[in-house]
Amino acid sequence: MTTTTADSRTAVDWVAHARSIGESLRPEVAERDRSGAINAAAFEQLRASGLVAALVPMEFGGGGATHAELGAALRELGRHDASTAVAFAMHSHLVATQVWRHNSGQDASAVFGKVAGGAILVSTGASDWVGSNGRAVRVDGGYRVHARKAPASGCEAGTVLVTSFRWDEAPGGAQALHCAIPLSAPGVRIEKTWNTLGLRASGSHTVVLDDVFVPDAAISLARPADVWPPLLNVVIGAALPLVLAAYLGVADSAVELATTLTRGRTDAHVYQLAGEMINAHTTAADLIEAMFAGSRNLRFANTDDYAARTLSRKTVATEKLVETVRLAIETVGGLGYSRTCALEMHYRDIHGCQFHPLPRAKQTQFTGRVVLGQSPLG
Repeated sequence: MTTTTADSRTAVDWVAHARSIGESLRPEVAERDRSGAINAAAFEQLRASGLVAALVPMEFGGGGATHAELGAALRELGRHDASTAVAFAMHSHLVATQVWRHNSGQDASAVFGKVAGGAILVSTGASDWVGSNGRAVRVDGGYRVHARKAPASGCEAGTVLVTSFRWDEAPGGAQALHCAIPLSAPGVRIEKTWNTLGLRASGSHTVVLDDVFVPDAAISLARPADVWPPLLNVVIGAALPLVLAAYLGVADSAVELATTLTRGRTDAHVYQLAGEMINAHTTAADLIEAMFAGSRNLRFANTDDYAARTLSRKTVATEKLVETVRLAIETVGGLGYSRTCALEMHYRDIHGCQFHPLPRAKQTQFTGRVVLGQSPLG
């Protein structure tokens, strides 16, 4: 569905695209939860719909979606298929980071071109974080790299690994070197290690780099490995609203199912539990909406303060998302604990939001240091 806006751009109903894809995926979700098999065909649908390149500015061949518009699409996809939504959020947050760079006057055209051409980006940022991992050896024209990167959500459907590796022998001290590596490059392979409580079909396996050559031209950033980098402030602001939007869709589905299953019951405790469930759900939704509002459509300030505030919202929203689904099960009663009811799967899936950077204890230390005028790193 399209409409013509006042600024002569064509507005796309990204939520409608996500709904159509999500509804087509629903019949396989329970079986994929049992088997742990990623739905690779879902990513072909995301390509065909334009969602893969939705955030890419129109002048670079993309859809020109806003940060919040893609968040709404991820929320809708999460209502139907949490594993696909969360894996797709990993791709989307990498694109969002490049849109922030573009908005701040930096050149992101190379990444935009790849994504507009259908590339699926795979992130290893959660395991790399500040110090990165792996081992790089300097050779003629580049580096030979050995590393294991996990989790790498969506890697079986991905085409480009967006990663970093540690060069301990760098002049002046250890460096983290950022780059993009084709998943088809010699020495790159996937080990199927993802066997978890929830999000079982997200394909978040281990990508192994075994003596992979990375040319100098592929290095997009070299930075001190153990110093807080401004880049991560950008990643936090770009990524976390999108990631939590996917999980909000899981909570939406849990609330919808719980209210359907309890409609018509008149027990006083059911009213109370339903009210508590809605309180938690509303708090989570409001916090995630505030995260998108604060991003100013990927024009937020690159500051430690902004990252700290975003992380605080992430922690509280995460707690309320988990609480929402727990209360959905409690509202329904014993049926919600049965594997014959989707609430049981939602409860396992929703816990994944706790493990995206930063987990609660690390977040409170980060935010506490920043608010007291210190570097985020101890």
